Amino acid sequence: MDLVLAMDFRHNLVVHGKMGNRAGYKPLDWGSSPTAEPLGFVRAIAPKFIYIADLDRIEGTGSHDAITLQCAEVVECCYVDRGCRSPGDYLAGDKIRNIVGTESGGENLGEYHGGFLSIDMKAGRVIPSGKVPVEVLAAAGQWDFEGCILLDITGVGTEKGLDPEFLARMRKAYEGKLFLGGGVGTIADLDALSSAGFDGAIIATALHKGVVPLEWIRRGTVC
Repeated sequence: MDLVLAMDFRHNLVVHGKMGNRAGYKPLDWGSSPTAEPLGFVRAIAPKFIYIADLDRIEGTGSHDAITLQCAEVVECCYVDRGCRSPGDYLAGDKIRNIVGTESGGENLGEYHGGFLSIDMKAGRVIPSGKVPVEVLAAAGQWDFEGCILLDITGVGTEKGLDPEFLARMRKAYEGKLFLGGGVGTIADLDALSSAGFDGAIIATALHKGVVPLEWIRRGTVC
């Protein structure tokens, strides 16, 4: 199972996300990197895979495209959610894997080709539609994405843990590549994801608090 380092970009810095309360996100000046400057942050941690959420672009207030491309050059693969709003809105780059989030991707998700679909959830419901996640995940099997990400926005930064029954339902609903982000708090959570058949885990807080070994994120896999 792949292990992916999550980074939220805001105002040209890596910030620490928690529960989707973006107005309160602060620069991540603690943890596994001595700097919150994005490229320095990536070089200090040296992950194999990264996931970037460009919060400024998602909210329509700015863009970190140049910084994202710089960070992508020093890793094997860079998954990026930059608030795509149409099929022509993908960022080009050899190591870039674009993410279309339900939060900003619009109603016609079947029009996109390639990249990953992020099923963005708050309080157990997909935003903005309010649908249950398993319904959207089942529909995604008919769309032309490379895989899906279940992103529990209210679980980000909380280390609240994962529900094995929920994981089993999600895995059963979708046959393609399936990642999860938000809520991973222990090694046992990673074991539960792996046992459920997930292909990847997207983490941040568990690494910065020393729960997940730095070596694992550098190898890009649960060891």
